Amino acid sequence: MDKNTPPENPSVSDTPDGNPLWETLRAAGRASDDDLDVASVALALAALDCPDRELAAYAAHLAGIGAAVASGCADAGHIDARADVLAQVIGQQFGYAGDQASYNDMQNANLMLVIDRRRGLPVALGLLYIIAARAQGWACAGLNFPGHFLIRLELGSARRILDPFNGGVKMEIPQLRSLLKGMAGEDAELKPEYYQPVSNRDVLLRLLNNIKGRAFQSNDFIRASGILYRMRMISPAAAHLGYEHGMVHARLGNVPEALSAMRACIDHALDPKLQQMAELALQQLRLKMN
Repeated sequence: MDKNTPPENPSVSDTPDGNPLWETLRAAGRASDDDLDVASVALALAALDCPDRELAAYAAHLAGIGAAVASGCADAGHIDARADVLAQVIGQQFGYAGDQASYNDMQNANLMLVIDRRRGLPVALGLLYIIAARAQGWACAGLNFPGHFLIRLELGSARRILDPFNGGVKMEIPQLRSLLKGMAGEDAELKPEYYQPVSNRDVLLRLLNNIKGRAFQSNDFIRASGILYRMRMISPAAAHLGYEHGMVHARLGNVPEALSAMRACIDHALDPKLQQMAELALQQLRLKMN
């Protein structure tokens, strides 16, 4: 299987044929990361669960945020002016904030519903910042910070880390250390990899991972399978997703789909342990076919 070929078998809860939203996901799976349009893909993912909403209106809203940032930036030549206008426009003018009251509500991970409610998870709000910043041609990316999605603006050698969940506040070393210890314990320390940017694809997967995790917590394996299918569409070469999807399909009794997902995992696995696990699972699944 070519590494950029999306999975062929849809989840039992999905019907992709002829749906333009699925074509958007297929195109994302084939695209290089630099060419992946996070705005259109995030809206397509949201629209799959909101068939009664007009996608164009939400795209126009995102464009409106970008236009407000462009007109409101006093001096785009200074990084703090860029950071300040993003926080002012998104947090104050448009009223977006982290959903402190109902954090685990999965509306917070659907970009359309985030736009409707003006509330969301850190990664969903981070997408708004990334989309608005890149509309100006500014360098902006999500960070590999554990447990709480942050973004980083860059301008030459200057960098600013912002917390979209908390109004776009600028995060310095003491704030980052406090945030980390609050999530991971007092022994946790900042590491260089926490400051590394993540790919566009990984930002979208992180968004979906929230929904998948809640589905597993509620034992909704059909929903989990559907979300994993979307994740594999976006990132067809992610071997661990193929393995996880195969195991969920096996649990649901969808043996042919489980076999297909495990084969994809084996095709793409670089980790010998993961490949061995997938081969063992494949053998067990074949026994069920006999």
